[in-house]
Amino acid sequence: MADVEIECRNLWKIYGAREKEALEAVQSEGLSKEEVRDRFNCVLGVRNASFSVNKGEIFCIMGLSGSGKSTLVRHINRLIEPTAGEIHVAGHRVDTMGEAELRKLRAESIGMVFQHMALWPHRSLAENVGFGLEVRDVPLEKRRKAAEEALAAMDLQGWEDHYPDQLSGGMQQRVGLARALAADPDILLMDEPFSALDPLIRRQLQDQFLELSRKLKKTTVFITHDLDEAIRMGDQIAIMNDGVIVQTGTPEEIVTNPKDDYVAEFVKGISRVNLVRAKTIMSPLEWQSPTAKTVPLDCELSEIMDQFMDDQTPVTVLDTGNKPAGIITIADALRALRG
Repeated sequence: MADVEIECRNLWKIYGAREKEALEAVQSEGLSKEEVRDRFNCVLGVRNASFSVNKGEIFCIMGLSGSGKSTLVRHINRLIEPTAGEIHVAGHRVDTMGEAELRKLRAESIGMVFQHMALWPHRSLAENVGFGLEVRDVPLEKRRKAAEEALAAMDLQGWEDHYPDQLSGGMQQRVGLARALAADPDILLMDEPFSALDPLIRRQLQDQFLELSRKLKKTTVFITHDLDEAIRMGDQIAIMNDGVIVQTGTPEEIVTNPKDDYVAEFVKGISRVNLVRAKTIMSPLEWQSPTAKTVPLDCELSEIMDQFMDDQTPVTVLDTGNKPAGIITIADALRALRG
């Protein structure tokens, strides 16, 4: 069983002077966001959110502007105080931590990457990247070495003594990632880190981060408003709307089995060819005999479609022991492609 690194239980955030009164009314009467605003002059930011993130996993929280995703992620390191609920990080109860313990958690265990890096213009890249270690009183030589290694990991070797105004937007974003990595945190919180970049640079940074993630195995909570990005980056995805987590699942589960019309509207334009797998669309063999054409359980739809290029006979799906587990007809594949 996977180890849970982050867990939020029944988390609520209501902004306003009457937040406790508003919370009681919401819980007892089921008030909407608008009713909370009109009755209590409060804003309902997060509503009874629960989720868990496994160690080494990339967990994407996706939603439109105002959905509560950025508010939610800032509860993990308690940049925002919860109105109610529990926050657990690496076995520690964050929502009840004292100030000293919380500062230690932020400095040593959690790194955060924002959309806007807020690099210090008067500090070199090495000094910017090493700032987290400087706060922890790490000696200059050690933090310089850590900064150089982090910058090299982001393909910025040789830029250590340059300044932020000498860099492009994409390069500055790499510096921000390097700054988060230099302190070697167990957890990364990333709030729309690539959304302000051009599409090509954005994809390059996504690739670079995915490669680093596989290598370093950091537990990551990744905020985005782009479902394509969430599907590409996430092991799990949580979709939010008006402060509520509407659905949580793997990218394939979200796309092939949307929970409601809101999620279905999000996923209707998503290509399924590199997402849907054989085990999802296969039928039991039952009366049919295995065929000569075979694919493994995790074969993607694009490869399955290739099997029908020369002839349309069904494809047999093999389990991990290379035994027939199911069958896919061309009609099954076309239905999956169409969604």
